[in-house]
Amino acid sequence: MPDLLLELFSEEIPARMQVGAAKDLERLVVGALSDRGLLFEAAKAFSGPRRITLAITGLPAKQSDVREELKGPKVDAPAAAIEGFLKKTGLSKEQLTVHSTPKGDVYMAVIEREGRETAAVLAEIIPEAMARLPWPKSMRWKPGVSTRWVRPLHSILASFDGEVVPFSFAGVSSGLHTRGHRFLSDGKIEARRFEDYEHKLRAAHVILDADERAAVIFEGVKQAAFVHGLEMIPDEGLLAEVSGLAEWPVILTGTIEDQFMDVPPEILQTSMRTHQKYFSLRDPKTGKMANRFALVANMIAKDGGKEIVAGNERVLRARLSDAKFFWDEDRKRRLDSRVDDLKGIVFHADIGSQYERSQRLEILAGFIAHELNCDFRKAARAARLSKADLTSGMVAEFPELQGCMGGYYALNDNEDIQVAEAIAEHYKPVGPSDRVTTSKIASSVAIADKLDQLVGFFAIGQKPTGSSDPFALRRAALGVIRICLENGYRIPIAKFATIAGRLVMSAMMESARVKLLNKVPYWEELKDKNVLKQLLTVSDKARKALAEGAFEEYPPFDWEVERANNLLSFFADRLKVALKEQGTRHDLIDAVFSLGSEDDLVRLVARVEALQKFLKTDDGANLLAGYKRAANILKLEEKKDNRTYLGKVDEALLAEPAEQALHATLAKAIGAIGPKLDAEDFEGAMREMAALRAPVDAFFDTVKVNADDPVLRDNRLNLLAGLRAALHRVADFSKIEG
Repeated sequence: MPDLLLELFSEEIPARMQVGAAKDLERLVVGALSDRGLLFEAAKAFSGPRRITLAITGLPAKQSDVREELKGPKVDAPAAAIEGFLKKTGLSKEQLTVHSTPKGDVYMAVIEREGRETAAVLAEIIPEAMARLPWPKSMRWKPGVSTRWVRPLHSILASFDGEVVPFSFAGVSSGLHTRGHRFLSDGKIEARRFEDYEHKLRAAHVILDADERAAVIFEGVKQAAFVHGLEMIPDEGLLAEVSGLAEWPVILTGTIEDQFMDVPPEILQTSMRTHQKYFSLRDPKTGKMANRFALVANMIAKDGGKEIVAGNERVLRARLSDAKFFWDEDRKRRLDSRVDDLKGIVFHADIGSQYERSQRLEILAGFIAHELNCDFRKAARAARLSKADLTSGMVAEFPELQGCMGGYYALNDNEDIQVAEAIAEHYKPVGPSDRVTTSKIASSVAIADKLDQLVGFFAIGQKPTGSSDPFALRRAALGVIRICLENGYRIPIAKFATIAGRLVMSAMMESARVKLLNKVPYWEELKDKNVLKQLLTVSDKARKALAEGAFEEYPPFDWEVERANNLLSFFADRLKVALKEQGTRHDLIDAVFSLGSEDDLVRLVARVEALQKFLKTDDGANLLAGYKRAANILKLEEKKDNRTYLGKVDEALLAEPAEQALHATLAKAIGAIGPKLDAEDFEGAMREMAALRAPVDAFFDTVKVNADDPVLRDNRLNLLAGLRAALHRVADFSKIEG
């Protein structure tokens, strides 16, 4: 069957746009073909610095003929309805047929369309797809032509079954020609089929497949590093970017001058990566960054690349001189002298400045550190200084170094090494593959930073919606979850969310942002003078408690409990994502969270894991089935009786042996489950529940719950209610699927 080859050839396309454009082109063309009934065997898109290519194999030569019957209005329908049907079908009234139906005679239209040649269909859909490509940025480049493209478009190669698909776009007509490498090839290349096209491009020094280019670069950098006894510092993002910059990648290595090697390696790596797209290398023996770098050239040089390397070294010298200047200048001021400068940096207009945040983080991190039984004063100090590097020249130049630079500046100021470490790591983890900090002090600051962020945006109603999460709140919640679970930290999230919320609202009132407070849920309820007084003094009291090491409890208001529960529900959703890859069932997380009193993530996960293990056993599966049967009976009868059965059983009314056995086993289980749960022996609690399996099965086999005697019926329903209540001490079994 015929194939389609389409190439859009232009000036250099930004690397970050290439892969997305190729996918969009494939999606649009494939969708249009499917809409027109043209099926195919396979489609693959390719992207590169100057071309987006689409190859589709196994297309039919023409569309299938179509015969379609459309039911119309009744023959006695108003004239307007009949005219509308004729307009829709494109037929005249004489071309309609009349069909009899039980509801009367109706007009029928039989439409027969002869399939069109596929080439003609392609000539329509390709320019439409090109016009609809959603480039992040585009431009006009021809006078008098309003069509936009990412960069000036030079040619369109469009071949179907070896022949041109004739169309034009933005004044460029389709043909059978393309060009190879800008410098390493000469003249036009004619191609009619994909295999020929790919072969000729390779001969013209163009590797079409971005994945192949990336593999060539990766292996080339590894080999170049090995020659010097070094190894490549992995950088997947940079690898993806440079594979979109070179059609024929050639790996060369250069040297970093010794004068720059006393600059922190993160600065050198960031400068080289951001500005020059160089790969950093390191000494495998020491793990330290080496004074060499690898670059990707898009050229085979006659001198083996000596001039290219020399030129890149000159440019790098200038770049690193700037970086070294910022490093030297920033160290002339102590980090703590920069804290007041944070007043001029807005975190969010409705939440306040970074200075206000640093004040809150100081308190919150100290309280969390006390909970973790580590040096709360060091945690508070680190939190106070954590945002100060935002005022430095280095972070202004390279925002991705915030936190990291604060740690270096703290060490330069002879701050405690644990304080410096906490400053450097308080943003971690910044992504799912990033490691979490293992220091308790650093963890205290990191959790405080993320909780303040979550509580602040929740307070002003800026929760994530759908796929939109402009303030990265999902990432913040996932960060707290990972820190707690991977380190085994037992932190009551609701307690610290309440403290964080009071600090946020206290700051709002202290800075007289009353208009902003009107956006805060519950504000109308807070206009009671005593509540306001407590909120206004919370920062001062908390700071005093921190200074004295006297950490008093803060009983939450009712509205704070509700707000904390909303945040915990958000954490539950993130926890499902975090545990999904481990095979943990999301419904079991819901079942445990629904108990309403669980905000210790470590304990929660332990309970979920024990529950999941229990439900995989025969006893667990059968007990769940018995619970659901009991719950369904109770739901129906409680609705019918307009009452809730509370489990108060009269033993004297237990007439059947099976109900007597269930009552006795249930009483024993209730007495044993509580202590097991209190001791966090969740597997033990599950074993106690397993003992209920046989009595529950026997009860439903031999006992009639809805007995004719209403007193017996009520007693048996109460017995089932007792079973429901006992199981709900472990988890809300109504949330469990299956």
